[in-house]
Amino acid sequence: MSKSSQAVFQFSTPEIAVERAVSELRYGRPVLLTEGSRTLATLALDCVAPSVYDQFAAATDARHSLLLTAPRASRLGLRATGDVLSPLTGVSFDQASRLAYSLGAEAPRSWQAADDLASLSAELARLALLLPAMVVADVSDAADLFAGCCTLSSAGLKGADVARQRFDQVVRTRVPLKDLGDADFVVFRGGLAQKDQVAIVVGKPDVTKTVPIRIHSSCITGDLCGSLKCDCGDQLRNGLSLLKHAGGGVLLYLDQEGRGTGIGAKMRAYGYQHLGLDTIDADAELGLRDDHRRYEAAVAMLQHLNIGRVAVYTNNPTKIEGLRLGGIEVEARAAVTGRVTAENENYLRTKTLRAGHMMDLASLVAAE
Repeated sequence: MSKSSQAVFQFSTPEIAVERAVSELRYGRPVLLTEGSRTLATLALDCVAPSVYDQFAAATDARHSLLLTAPRASRLGLRATGDVLSPLTGVSFDQASRLAYSLGAEAPRSWQAADDLASLSAELARLALLLPAMVVADVSDAADLFAGCCTLSSAGLKGADVARQRFDQVVRTRVPLKDLGDADFVVFRGGLAQKDQVAIVVGKPDVTKTVPIRIHSSCITGDLCGSLKCDCGDQLRNGLSLLKHAGGGVLLYLDQEGRGTGIGAKMRAYGYQHLGLDTIDADAELGLRDDHRRYEAAVAMLQHLNIGRVAVYTNNPTKIEGLRLGGIEVEARAAVTGRVTAENENYLRTKTLRAGHMMDLASLVAAE
């Protein structure tokens, strides 16, 4: 075959560049972020080996700093309005880790407001499901030392819409469910890392009318193991039952463990909750916001199912907002609840009082 007739494959979209950078971070390797003539080397403290941390410090002549997001800076008592950078000169891996996400850590004596490029590294960590504790260093004058590293432009990261990447239906199969009868499990693939997402179609909903739905984010501890720390397992089963009694509907089961932070961060937060913190403050100690979930996948799945008007079983107003932003008409909302226990009452109270969830917790507690 002549060169002129050979196919030329080019994989250089912003989304693919982000995918590669995310993979590198999760393997504990540096990633370069560029903006104009500036180059920033970044490393995720959450998964890097101490030896690589030391190599990074040496390569940057100890000019590296630790990014502390606004939630973490606030928990440390810093009077900052946004993310901050704390110098790491002479700071060991263990000391940096304690500063980044340990409970009771002392505030850094020296810090400055983070610039936009440094703060952008936290978004890359979020996409990688890593704690946003990023080690960063300006290597504009020594980028050749990181020549073998993945490079991502700030424009590419900002322009990459990984959440809105195309979703395709993979398979649709009937599954008989306990107490519900037959349901269709429809698997979709797309988004970051081409994850599989599942729509569970209960009964035979009429897609020409308003379709009852529930968006349920995965919860391994609650859905699978019956954890008493949350009401997720109850909400999953009660949501499916509500769809059946409504005459049919769709439950969208999204791979968004720990409100979009991943199982690792969720377990770290659970450890802090055992020490008395509520769920929001525990996440803030790790540098996380109270909710990192996205709902573009839910919109894409509904569109594939030809559903444009819905009645949503949810207590969370952000799910309704996410659907409407995606062009789905939300015509009604109804609550979906679980059992209130001694183990999850404070969790539910926090969701109601601090996260704006629409629950009459007093009535639920009185009913137990």
